[in-house]
Amino acid sequence: MRIGIVTIFPDFVKVIREYGVIAKAVENGLLHIDIFNLRDFTTDKHKVVDDYPYGGGPGMVMKPEPFFRFFEFFQSNYGKAYVVLTSPQGRRLDNKVAMELANKEQIVIICGRYEGIDERVMKFVDDEISIGDYVLTGGELPAMVIVDAVSRFVPGVVEEESVKNDSFYNNLLDHPHYTRPREIEGMSVPEVLISGNHEEIELWRRKESLKKTMLKRPDIFMKHEFDELDKKALINLFKELIRDAR
Repeated sequence: MRIGIVTIFPDFVKVIREYGVIAKAVENGLLHIDIFNLRDFTTDKHKVVDDYPYGGGPGMVMKPEPFFRFFEFFQSNYGKAYVVLTSPQGRRLDNKVAMELANKEQIVIICGRYEGIDERVMKFVDDEISIGDYVLTGGELPAMVIVDAVSRFVPGVVEEESVKNDSFYNNLLDHPHYTRPREIEGMSVPEVLISGNHEEIELWRRKESLKKTMLKRPDIFMKHEFDELDKKALINLFKELIRDAR
C-alpha cells in the first residue's frame, strides 16, 4: 500500500515511518509512505503557499496552484490515488473508516493549514476526515493518526489476531492484559490466566471485554452482534453478579 502525505512541514510528519511496527512495515515493503513538501511545487523564489482571502477576513488561505502542480506530478508518476483532506468538517475517523481506507491501493492525505485550502482544490479530494470535534493548527497530526490507524489493517503490518482483539474491532473494548511479575504490591494476576486452560482463558477475556464495554461505552455495546462465546460469557458474568450480591 502506498500512502502520500502532502504538507508544508515534512520534518513534522516523517517520524510516522521511523518508529515501531510502521517502520518495520516500511522496511519490509508492506507500506510505502511518501512525504511531499508542498513548497516544492511553488514557482516563486520564496516558495509561498498561502495568500489573503478574497472578500477579506482574518488569516490566510492555501493557494491552489501548488496543489494543482502536485497532483499533476503525482498522477504522472504514481497514477490515481484516493485523496483525503484532513478537515474538522469531514466524517469522523473510526475503526470502520480505517478499515475502508486500508482497502485502497493508494492514498494521498492533504494536510491543511491556516484558514484552509482554496475551494478549487476540492476537485481532487475524494474524502474529508476529522479525528474529532476540535480544531488544530494544522492537518499534520490528523494525517499521522490516519496513517497509524489505517496501517494496522494492512495485511502483515500487525498480527491478524492482535488486530481482531483490538478495541472497537467488533464493537467491544479490549480485555485487561497482564505480564510478569505474577504479584506486585498485593495485586495478583487472575488465576485463570495462569491455569493453562485456553478455553477458560478465552471465556474470561470475552467476559471482561463485555463488562468493560457495558460500563465505559454502552453506545458501542448496543451495536455488538452476540455470538455463542458472548452468551457464555454473559452467563458467567450474571452468575458472578448474583454470587457477589449474596
